[in-house]
Amino acid sequence: MATSKKEVLNTKEVADFLKLHPFTVNKFAREGKIPAFKIGADWRFYKKHIESWIQEKVLFNQQKQNRRKSDKDSQKEPDKQKEPDK
Repeated sequence: MATSKKEVLNTKEVADFLKLHPFTVNKFAREGKIPAFKIGADWRFYKKHIESWIQEKVLFNQQKQNRRKSDKDSQKEPDKQKEPDK
């Protein structure tokens, strides 16, 4: 059953998709930093898992930025609550 949308990608295809070097993609796969599985000596990637992984990374980075903003805001608030010198 052939589909027009490729579901399983090889290292080069993922590297092109993510704009990374194939060595980096293989390194991430070996280290478990990207969802992948091996067939023989070659890494393979489900496209839907790569897309989900990207969304998780985007959400995590947005949350990290929000945490940084709230940390900066909470550090500024105690200064506002100081009593004026008499």
